[in-house]
Amino acid sequence: MRIVFFGTPDFAVPSLQALVEHGDDIVAVVTQPDRPQGRSRSTLVSPPVKALAVPREIPVFQPERPTGDVFLASIRRLAPDLGVVVAYGHILKPALLKIPRRGMINVHASILPDLRGAAPIQWAIVNGFVRTGITIMEMEAGLDTGPILHQVETPIGPGETGGALTERLAVLGAKALVDTLDFMRRGTLRPTPQEHTRANYAPKIDRTTTRIDWELEPDTIVRRIRAFDPAPGAWTVLDSLEIKLFSARLADGRGRPGEVLGIEPTLVVAAGRGAVEIGEVKPTGKKRMSAEDWVRGRTVSSGRRFT
Repeated sequence: MRIVFFGTPDFAVPSLQALVEHGDDIVAVVTQPDRPQGRSRSTLVSPPVKALAVPREIPVFQPERPTGDVFLASIRRLAPDLGVVVAYGHILKPALLKIPRRGMINVHASILPDLRGAAPIQWAIVNGFVRTGITIMEMEAGLDTGPILHQVETPIGPGETGGALTERLAVLGAKALVDTLDFMRRGTLRPTPQEHTRANYAPKIDRTTTRIDWELEPDTIVRRIRAFDPAPGAWTVLDSLEIKLFSARLADGRGRPGEVLGIEPTLVVAAGRGAVEIGEVKPTGKKRMSAEDWVRGRTVSSGRRFT
């Protein structure tokens, strides 16, 4: 089949790599534009998907938005049989969805309809799910509402971070995608409508979401720190200094929410009806380090409070 691939971040790379190795005809890759990075914002960096496509001489399109007559005409000229979408970063309009002869399919990182939306991996951890997985679905105008073609489940480890789970699901999604294409060729797929009444949403992660509220219960805070590790990082404030938190686990202790209960041998902070032990931190402008090293280099003492 002639495939147009839509994807942008590292999560999409294993899927594109799998299609290439599977021998599929990738007629083009559509990804987001190169973006400035670095402290001076002067260096343009290509999306990971582009970095994979260019050495393989796959044509790359990088529109700011996948709309407009010129872009749509370019995709029509490719005469694709199928569109494959993996974490592209834009909602696709009906005019684009109907161009491929066999429609478009999406690799989604949850067992739909459990978590529709932009950040299903992080919200699965935040919500305390013990299992998640990959759904391959037919795309339609609604947000992650299309019929299910194939699903694969996997457990979430008790200490698994958002970053680690993302890497696992990227590989799992690539295999599920290739299997789905094989099912399509054999004519054995039976699309299954989603149970829309069961749907939950996983909205985009923003700064408000990632700020720690020490009034929450300790297990909730631990899950949030895990979910946003390594990026964007759960954060809090001490003496006007923003600090990102990592490697958290439940601890013994009670106190005012945010109060430092102990610094030796570990940093323990009161939260809700208990406490949280913090293993690593990243103060603004510094590298990630152990909480022990950070405490040693600052005047952090019992009784002070994170806010």
